[in-house]
Amino acid sequence: MPCFLCGARQSDPTRGVSPWKRGVRHERQVLVCPDCQLVHDWKADLDRCGRCRSTFLSSRLGEIECHSCGEVRPQTRPALDPARPDAALTNEVEQALSRALSGLSRLSAPRARG
Repeated sequence: MPCFLCGARQSDPTRGVSPWKRGVRHERQVLVCPDCQLVHDWKADLDRCGRCRSTFLSSRLGEIECHSCGEVRPQTRPALDPARPDAALTNEVEQALSRALSGLSRLSAPRARG
């Protein structure tokens, strides 16, 4: 999932706490990259809890949950629009699968005996 502000994609995570932040915007889970956290008022664009006004929300399985006060409410918009695939993400997944599958074929190839 890319940063919703600049479109940067998260690389393979290192161990420990991720510098990327999560939030909900327009009823959908979003990520915010470390660079955008420094230069934007990124929390102003996030949805807020109806009870406590916190932006510490998560979207899952048709629900929005506030991690500050615990309120859970139904999601009012569908999480995904299947009619609009993300072309960049599709390409990235295809490349990753190609790399992974080519690695598997090298592992299963018969070895020459000498």
